[in-house]
Amino acid sequence: MAIATETIQRLREQTGAGILDAKKALEEAGGNFDQAVDVLRKRGQKVAAKKQDRQASEGVVEAYIHGQGRVGVLLKLNCETDFVARTDQFKELAHQLAMHVAAFNPSYLSKADVPAEVVTREQAVHRELLTKEGKPAAVFDKIIAGKLQKFYSEVCLLEQNFLMDETKTVQALITERIAELGENIVLAEFKRMSL
Repeated sequence: MAIATETIQRLREQTGAGILDAKKALEEAGGNFDQAVDVLRKRGQKVAAKKQDRQASEGVVEAYIHGQGRVGVLLKLNCETDFVARTDQFKELAHQLAMHVAAFNPSYLSKADVPAEVVTREQAVHRELLTKEGKPAAVFDKIIAGKLQKFYSEVCLLEQNFLMDETKTVQALITERIAELGENIVLAEFKRMSL
């Protein structure tokens, strides 16, 4: 199947994929642009999984001030090399993540950072509510698991829907950038301050 050069170029611009990767994805998707984007996203997740074990000791510290100095964020985003840390794509990612933190005010970086007592308290609250609602005890665990996932998506930065594209989480955005830049990227820490 012959794929138009313009279609390959458009796919490259939208996804950041290389020429050959874009062409192969379009061929695999039978020329369907949207399916090719999905193919590249799936491949990106595989690439990111392979790179997660690599040490990320370079990077940037991004400072973002919002609302005429009323909200400030410091964010540390790591990558493997200084070369990638200096790219516009990496700096833009750090800036977007800092803006997200300013807007959503997450309490924790990831699920692993949520203290056990906070999780236990959330479970107890939902268990009590389900009892009051008269739900059968057999479904408590399933419902509570769903409620906990919702809780994590509200308070954990990596689980939140991304500010500029709510169809993906912050972690999914980072995974996409790992595939595009070819290096492990780790959101190491953040601090949000406000008046």
